Amino acid sequence: MIRLPDATGTVRDYTPRTAPALPAAGEGPLTSRIVFSAAHVVADPFADTTPDGPAAVDWDATLAFRRHLWSHGLGVAEAMDTAQRGMGLDWAGAAELIRRSGAEAKAVGGRIACGVGTDQLTGAGPYALDQVRAAYEEQLAVVEETGAQAILMASRALAASATGPDDYLKIYGELLRQAAEPVVLHWLGPMFDPALTGYWGSEDLDAATDTFLEIIADHPDKVDGVKVSLLDAGREVALRRRLPQGVRCYTGDDFHYPELIAGDEQGFSHALLGIFDPLGPVAAQAVRTLDTGDTAGFRALLDPTVELSRHLFQTPTRYYKTGVVFLAWLSGHQEHFTMVGGLQSARSLPHFARAYELADGLGLFPDPALAQARMKSLLAVYGVEQP
Repeated sequence: MIRLPDATGTVRDYTPRTAPALPAAGEGPLTSRIVFSAAHVVADPFADTTPDGPAAVDWDATLAFRRHLWSHGLGVAEAMDTAQRGMGLDWAGAAELIRRSGAEAKAVGGRIACGVGTDQLTGAGPYALDQVRAAYEEQLAVVEETGAQAILMASRALAASATGPDDYLKIYGELLRQAAEPVVLHWLGPMFDPALTGYWGSEDLDAATDTFLEIIADHPDKVDGVKVSLLDAGREVALRRRLPQGVRCYTGDDFHYPELIAGDEQGFSHALLGIFDPLGPVAAQAVRTLDTGDTAGFRALLDPTVELSRHLFQTPTRYYKTGVVFLAWLSGHQEHFTMVGGLQSARSLPHFARAYELADGLGLFPDPALAQARMKSLLAVYGVEQP
């Protein structure tokens, strides 16, 4: 028995599971969909640092978590929003993460794609467009040197500096022309980062979509796919149907991913999702089921996870990383609940309690007794007495 608080201040009894419901690692690659999990970083809990200081990373635990994802057949989307880019992890830390994870991917044969941004530019801007382009180029070179696929991330600096759609067309056109291999274009909505409001040159999403598609149409041989994180399933489907032949859509919609990955008679989305960090084994099992043509079985496995995902990604959505790392700690993937930038403080105790209850109900914890003990230790820090 464990006593959990809710948002009203009520503390109630909850009886945890006694056994996990996780599948073993599957054999061979996933075949019907390309699936990336955006992965979190593990902080060094003993580092004497501050929330606005350089990130101190536990590299051994961070790489071990990536091996866990690869063992289930998932790809790793590295140095993305989930890894706290711009929210605790600076470019120096991200570059080291990209190099280390790239080498680890080669060693184990894991699929990897890495985020390319402009977070060397740390001020509010605006910047000269040449500065934005140069920052992107520096990061693109680092990623390409590792042999990883590049993901051109949405840029706060470009959002602050662009005066309209033509500036986006110019910068992305220059980057795509020089990319060695086809890249993934990343559209991250303002719910994930308010500094990206008006990306592609307009707050009108229809106009922004037209500019986005124009960039792709101008360079279809350099775009492997697009990663869309707008939390709007209808808009993603409409965009997906307008993509040129051969350009993939990777859903980044952590609210509607089962239906988007399953698809319809006109197509489907691949996946690049932060929620697949805590859901890695279940996500892999679901896609292996889909590989056999069993869409109903796929939905039966993945649909029950949406409530947890919506909880972790609730407003303010950008703090979802806190819940992701919290669940990694409860699951035994790291020995502490500390985050770079001190972001472990970004969610409330009732939020953590509900996340624990939902994850336990899904059977996500490899060792439910360990998860319960760790949850009780957190509750004790907050003064919630246990039986």
